Amino acid sequence: MDTVAENKALNEEAFVEMAHTMGFDLAHACAAAADAFARGVADGFAAYAQELAAENGGVELVHDEEDEEPEKLEDISREGFGGVLCIETGGPTPGLGCAGRGIIATFQLLEDLRLFETYQPDVVLYDVLGDVVCGGFAAPIREGYAEKVLIVTSGEKMALYAANNISSAVRNFEDRSYARVFGIVLNHRNVENETEKVQAFADKSGIPIVGEIPRSDEIIRWEDQGKTVIEGDAKSSISRRFFDLAEMLLKAEEEE
Repeated sequence: MDTVAENKALNEEAFVEMAHTMGFDLAHACAAAADAFARGVADGFAAYAQELAAENGGVELVHDEEDEEPEKLEDISREGFGGVLCIETGGPTPGLGCAGRGIIATFQLLEDLRLFETYQPDVVLYDVLGDVVCGGFAAPIREGYAEKVLIVTSGEKMALYAANNISSAVRNFEDRSYARVFGIVLNHRNVENETEKVQAFADKSGIPIVGEIPRSDEIIRWEDQGKTVIEGDAKSSISRRFFDLAEMLLKAEEEE
């Protein structure tokens, strides 16, 4: 497609379908397409996409009833073991949409539902992917929701690669007084020379190893029963590892 006229064949209905599939509103879908095609993929498409976005006012949303935002916290939360409030943000349909964008939308939703004002939690944990090369996954850091970052890694090459990405992302925000890296948690996978590899990364990055979780069938066994290892057996040696880490984090908070 080389001209605007030819690109008109990609009509508004096609864009609506694309927006629906990706979970984007029409304006965002058009903007994304405009950006991509403006780089030379198809010259005329960018102009048409921008024109269509303007015509729709950037406000039309395409979704089913099941996609409607929840109206109360109970719709998205569940109280787990020990009174811990758990929220699973989910993600896009595999192969479609952007999970990073979903994380950003989740934080906005939690603000809209006044989660923090309602529950006034003592501690909030965000468990996000290490692929912070996507800006969405860095949202807890960039938007000021997180104060400390724990990097969980094994000695596997890709795990250390992700750990380095996290470290680099946090450094990019250092001058803005955002979250800082508190330490590394070595989650053992029993690869060769694992401790030495992670220690070498820690030394080079200047980040201390603050905890170690041995590879344990006990964790898997309790997970298969839908329980944390602490819920399953709070007195086990592996549970003690988690208690030690939690106590260290709380102590560090008190000392600040």
